[in-house]
Amino acid sequence: MQRTAVNPVTWSTEMGFNQGEVVSGHARTLYISGQTAMSADGKPQHDGDMAAQLALSIDNLQAVLSDAGMSLANLVRLNVYTTDVDLLFPHYGVLAARLGAAGVAPATTMLGVARLAIPTLMVELEGTAVA
Repeated sequence: MQRTAVNPVTWSTEMGFNQGEVVSGHARTLYISGQTAMSADGKPQHDGDMAAQLALSIDNLQAVLSDAGMSLANLVRLNVYTTDVDLLFPHYGVLAARLGAAGVAPATTMLGVARLAIPTLMVELEGTAVA
């Protein structure tokens, strides 16, 4: 797989994401459902703790990738949904650091939403990966 960043402006790369990515030569695409701070048995975790919810959401995203034989390095698109954008921003570096360690800067959108499917959850990560 070959990835080519598309950045007509450069400010986004300083924040850890590309404006777009052209992917060629890939054989498989994985569409990942929204991953939240849920335990393996389907119970919401870390009520009121944005940092812990974000960390577990990333762990759960990585688990799906791993089960598909992929890693964060294969992530080309990431949608971040949160019930509190202002509260998420101070913790966003955790996500950026994990993506940076994987050497990836997927095209990303962050959206503030009124609520997620489970009211105590504050962040959800949805992605697309290619291999």
